[in-house]
Amino acid sequence: MKLYKLSLLTVVLSGTVFAQTQKFTMAEAVNGLRTNLAVKNISQFSWSEDGKSYIQAVKNGYLITDIKTNKQDTLVSLSQLSSSFSGKKLEALPPVKFFNNSNAYFTADDQMYWIEKSGADWKIKNTVSLDKDVSNVEILGDNETIAFTIKNNLYLNKNGKTVAITNDADENIISGQAVHRNEFGIEGGIFPSPDSENIAFYRMDQTMVADYPVIDWSVTPAVNENIKYPMAGKDSHQVSLGVYNIKNKSTVFLKVDGEKDQYLTAVTWSPDSKYIFVAVLNRAQNHMKMNQYNAVTGELVKTLFEESNDKYVEPQHPLVFFPNSNTEFIWQSQRTGYNHLFHYSLEKGLVSQITKGDWLVTDILGFNEKKKEIYFVSTKESPLERHLYKINWATFKMQRIDTEAGMHSGVLSSDGNYIFDVYSNSNTPRVANIINTNTLKYNNILTSDNPLKNYQRPEIKNISLKADDGTPLYGKIILPVNFDPNKKYPTIVYLYNGPHLQLVTNTFPASGNLWYEYMAQNGYIIFTMDGRGSSNRGMKFEQAVFRNLGTTEMNDQMKGVEYLKSLPYVDADRMGIHGWSFGGFMTTSFMLRHPEVFKVGVAGGPVIDWNMYEIMYTERYMDTPKENPKGYAAANLLDKVQNLKGKLLMIHGAQDNVVVWQHSIKFIKAAVDNGVQLDYFVYPGHEHNVIGKDRVHLMQKVTDYFDEYLKK
Repeated sequence: MKLYKLSLLTVVLSGTVFAQTQKFTMAEAVNGLRTNLAVKNISQFSWSEDGKSYIQAVKNGYLITDIKTNKQDTLVSLSQLSSSFSGKKLEALPPVKFFNNSNAYFTADDQMYWIEKSGADWKIKNTVSLDKDVSNVEILGDNETIAFTIKNNLYLNKNGKTVAITNDADENIISGQAVHRNEFGIEGGIFPSPDSENIAFYRMDQTMVADYPVIDWSVTPAVNENIKYPMAGKDSHQVSLGVYNIKNKSTVFLKVDGEKDQYLTAVTWSPDSKYIFVAVLNRAQNHMKMNQYNAVTGELVKTLFEESNDKYVEPQHPLVFFPNSNTEFIWQSQRTGYNHLFHYSLEKGLVSQITKGDWLVTDILGFNEKKKEIYFVSTKESPLERHLYKINWATFKMQRIDTEAGMHSGVLSSDGNYIFDVYSNSNTPRVANIINTNTLKYNNILTSDNPLKNYQRPEIKNISLKADDGTPLYGKIILPVNFDPNKKYPTIVYLYNGPHLQLVTNTFPASGNLWYEYMAQNGYIIFTMDGRGSSNRGMKFEQAVFRNLGTTEMNDQMKGVEYLKSLPYVDADRMGIHGWSFGGFMTTSFMLRHPEVFKVGVAGGPVIDWNMYEIMYTERYMDTPKENPKGYAAANLLDKVQNLKGKLLMIHGAQDNVVVWQHSIKFIKAAVDNGVQLDYFVYPGHEHNVIGKDRVHLMQKVTDYFDEYLKK
């Protein structure tokens, strides 16, 4: 009996040892958090219309849960819907969008289905066939009418009849789609009025923009597919805003004064559907007008306010009207140095600044009208975290809603009485709570297991350094597993350090990326840090790179290099660097402008010459090439290729329509002209990012390159 117990203990212990030594495969390191290592989540969460229950997707159905009793019922199931289909079986339940507990819609097999509850079952109420080229589908507030685009034109379907809102034969005149290359927070181009009687829409004329070839290599002979790509300093597209009256089948265009190539963003309807508000930003991006237009005539009513900055203004959010008000609204602005909430009135102008401080609001979640409270997400506790807050818009009393450290996101019920709070931190894969916004008591509805618990995990340290002006810089160092402080290790710096992205936050996993951990399992130190220019630290932090992209960022990253070199276990002769997009630009910049620092670099999708990047982004941070020739010259890497000393692998997607392939092609030509050797790899069929199963190939390529030239 004693021998049996000992044998059993040996089995248990050996299992534990095995679990602790399990390593990631490359596929797991790249795609594992979206596949077999995905953290359990509440799927397709939404609140019921009355805010008293919530809906979630489960296998083959949707559950509805009563907030007060926690009683769960099946709202709709695959078998219920399948019984309504005649002649064919619904094999799987597609995502269902609920208008309320009795009405919903979904899309399957190029058809839109409106369904409604009938007794214990659900019946198909209406269907609309969709053309195979349909995109940008928008359902109006009446829950019946839909607007959508087919190729470059905008259409409407009401009562089963489809009407063309636009009919432009020239494919370079585009309606109903996102414009300005999705800058300024623009996500779409269709804006239905609250009363469902009108549709505002973007119309983009890009006939004046130069054609740019993108070659499809998958066919023989290869086929050229031109796109319109407005490069810095060149001709840009021209955008207007139309308003289509559904009843009259007529369109008026807003009479927007100013430059033809200015930017129109933050498009917002007034709740009474009488007016449209537009942020009109000049091409120089240093002056914005918030204009009010009559939706019937298109005439300018008035300019509500203006914002200007000696560097740039970047409106990114539409107006948010207070509940049951046609005149009071919230405007988000960075005018004080951080994105904050400002209360405006159409009659009185600026009423108050609602939120204040050296932190920023990242998202507005909604209102509790009875308590005069606004709910939002912010960086108030730390730029490395996000937390949920409420503030009274009359007294400005503010209170944090959540309690735990980490990155929180929230979905507010329609009445503002409950919030769905989901968070993770370095030690917590995911927790979901329903919080009562009045009492702040919560009900836990999910605490996810750690899907990485059986894997060999590295030690991760949070690092805080200082820029040359004293600004704190936050980073992480990931030590090799089985770390020996008496050994020296090859070290890789992974960076982005460009606008609108933050790499270092308190989230799960603590590393931020399983590929970092894969490399740590294989004997590397990984270091990553957000320098000035990156996101969520305020305007001064972001604007430090203005007119000189690549310089301040490198100065900050050099602080990271100095820190690494101060560590006895970092092998300063075996340091590598890797980044993609802006990170690819930074990687290449380091290899050429500080060639003594890194032995090996891998640059993906890199900007090589900012003259060849898009107008909206480039001119915001660099002005035009004519206005800032020194800045463009300093950042241009084509005339610096002769400085390369280390090994450099450059990678590009052959169909890249963001950082066009010509960037790295011209770099290769410059290398040939200067007798400089480098390594190069192309991913046919991929645009700016290599995704899906091919990303495993990409990261194996990157890893092999470091193993070959850095690890030895």
